[in-house]
Amino acid sequence: QVQLVESGGGPVQAGGSLRLACAASGRPNGHIAMGWFRQASGKDREFVSAINWNGAYTYYLDSVKGRFTISRDNGMNKAYLQMDNLRPEDTAVYYCAAAHTTPQAAGVMRLRLLESDYWGQGTQVAVSS
Repeated sequence: QVQLVESGGGPVQAGGSLRLACAASGRPNGHIAMGWFRQASGKDREFVSAINWNGAYTYYLDSVKGRFTISRDNGMNKAYLQMDNLRPEDTAVYYCAAAHTTPQAAGVMRLRLLESDYWGQGTQVAVSS
């Protein structure tokens, strides 16, 4: 059983920075892509960023490009989301997610479509203006 645990959320003023971390416990059966979704109050969950199993490929929501950076520690199955120049519209619950590659799609591409095999409980990010 794989569990994802997020940390690093909290309140921050606009223009500030936060670093989210996600640790996967247990032993996934094979490589996993890791990523982040977010859901603001009253809105649908949306894809934020994803990184493939070896860190070679990264993807971002257009509105966070140039401000957010995803990275991972493959040896420990940990992922990080460095969020800089935060805006009030970034306020949301951020969820860590992970996905295996299937015959139909690479794990990182599945995450871009909000498909995941594992997800965390979420961490609140609140950006004030």
